[in-house]
Amino acid sequence: MPSVTLLPSAISELFAQVSVTGKITLADRYGLMAAMLSESISEEEIDCIDRLLYALRKGHVQIVDELSTIL
Repeated sequence: MPSVTLLPSAISELFAQVSVTGKITLADRYGLMAAMLSESISEEEIDCIDRLLYALRKGHVQIVDELSTIL
């Protein structure tokens, strides 16, 4: 199975973008999946993912089928 390598600060940038837009896009979901499959994810990144999932569960963030929220 090929290894997954994340860009540095990818999760924190994803967290900031979702916080501003209130939306998780298709690309964001793939980024989260890659992060969860990564073996080198930090505690801080895990906390960011947990916060995103909590916001999603509470309805503060919505899932959209767009590829990106940036036009």
